[in-house]
Amino acid sequence: MDHDTKKDDGSPKFGRLLAVLVAAVVFCGLLTWMMGTFFPDFPNF
Repeated sequence: MDHDTKKDDGSPKFGRLLAVLVAAVVFCGLLTWMMGTFFPDFPNF
């Protein structure tokens, strides 16, 4: 059988999770800013 040579100690990857969460927050902030700037009266066109 082919065994993976890289050992995983079972600890969660908090660095990767933190990076994904920060990217999601930045994306939501950018989207909110864009909608407020370029579409100020969005529902009523």
